[in-house]
This record gives sequence, structure tokens and C-alpha cells, in this order.
Amino acid sequence: MSIEDLESRITALEKKVLELEDIEKIKILHREYLYFISNLQFDEALDCFTDNIVADVADYGIRRGKTEVTRFFNETIYNNVAVSRDAHFTGQAVITLDGNTARGHWMFYRLLAKPTVPGWVQGRYDCEYTKVSGEWKFSLIKMKRPWPEFFKKS
Repeated sequence: MSIEDLESRITALEKKVLELEDIEKIKILHREYLYFISNLQFDEALDCFTDNIVADVADYGIRRGKTEVTRFFNETIYNNVAVSRDAHFTGQAVITLDGNTARGHWMFYRLLAKPTVPGWVQGRYDCEYTKVSGEWKFSLIKMKRPWPEFFKKS
């Protein structure tokens, strides 16, 4: 193997490592966001968003821009979390990078503090992310529950 071949392989490996690091940073962003929401740290949660964030949460409709999304989170989501005391977690992340943007989808599970049968709800996050000054942020967050849609009919 020539020096040029080795240099080419090193360059390709460096690129792959950077991609994997970005994917891991996005996973951390999402987990931290959910931690902040669960812990009622809404200033920190809202810092996870770009200025042009688009939020489509459950059946509340679409909110656009940091000001409108902040108002919605502070007036609606905060009260829902504070009253319900439900816990939730995400998993099965699928993230695709495209330079300084990315897309991802996640399964999420909400465990109900005051259980009814079944005592939990399954949903899905579909998100877009943008790297801003070297830091990943949500540019679109869409959370739907229940998911898949056929659960609504049963």
C-alpha cells in the first residue's frame, strides 16, 4: 500500500469519525432537551432551538419562530408537564447528516403518572437539526402521539 493510499484512507476515516461525532452530539442534544422539559428547565430547553424553529407538538398545531414557540412552551407545555408528572424517554434514533444539517426520527414512550390501561403512550419525533456556530440545534421538532396512527382508532 502506498503513502497516497494510506493518506486517502486516513482522510476517509477522519471524515467518518467526524460524522459519528456529529450524530452522537445530536443524540445528546435530544436527550438533554427531554431532560430539560421533564425537569421544567424551559429556558435551557428553548436554547436547544434555532431562531427559526418550527414546532409541531401533538395536536396543538404548528408554531413558527423562537418567539411563538417560546410562548407556546411556556404557556402550554410547561403546565402539561407540571400537572401530569409523566415521564418519557426516546430510543431507536435514526439520524442522517447532510453537512451542517441533519434529519432524524425517534420513537418515544410516555409513562403515565396516573396510569390508565395501558399506562403508557407510544409516539414519534421527526426532527431537523442545524449546526449553528459549531453547535447542533433543533430547526424542526415534530412530536406525534400516539404513533403509529392506527393506535388512535383502537
